[in-house]
Amino acid sequence: MPLLVEAGYEAFGTTRSEARARELKAAGVRPVVVDVFDAAALERALVRAKPQVVIHQLTDLPPGLDPKRMAAALPRNARIRIEGTRNLVNAALVAGVRRFIAQSIAWAYAPGDEPHVEADPLEVGASGDRRITVDGVWELERLSLTSRPLEGIVLRYGQLYGPGTGRDKPEGSCPLHVDAAARAALLAITKGEHGAYNIAEPNRYIATDKARKELGWSASPGARRSARARRRGRSGA
Repeated sequence: MPLLVEAGYEAFGTTRSEARARELKAAGVRPVVVDVFDAAALERALVRAKPQVVIHQLTDLPPGLDPKRMAAALPRNARIRIEGTRNLVNAALVAGVRRFIAQSIAWAYAPGDEPHVEADPLEVGASGDRRITVDGVWELERLSLTSRPLEGIVLRYGQLYGPGTGRDKPEGSCPLHVDAAARAALLAITKGEHGAYNIAEPNRYIATDKARKELGWSASPGARRSARARRRGRSGA
């Protein structure tokens, strides 16, 4: 949200909490209190706002990705990815939205040659907790990319670290700083073509050439420092 406001966009932010709505308003964002599972209310909210672009980054995960609470959160998060995305896509179509940008994950690929590119299949049919996650991701991506005339863009983020993520250092097969993730979403508003993009720091598991070429995106520390500096400057104003 801070990057959208800094870039001059009129940004609307959805929340289920009045307290969070006040925080959004203080940050220069127009808050919309709505539950993504209330399809009728969500549709009314988007029709009123008339956005040109929707950025879907809804999740239902515990603060800091608390390991003790993650197992219970996985089905809830999958529900948001499936039912929540369906409601949001349908509302976007009614409201005449042009572009639909959705947050996915970069570690859902089926086993195969690495680094994985965006055309590689996801591991649909995995077992256990991974199946819950991948099934939700698959449906989120299907809805985002096949609901024409929406211009669907899926950002497959790596494992996030940085402020608010519960991780201070890179972890996992394809780490990604939260500032770099935010910048990818900002770039996807005006750049890139319909389809999926791997978004992560250089690694052996996934290739990010497409994002660098088509979005002009970079995970460089310099870009992250610039994003943090903009946020600090705004909060001190």
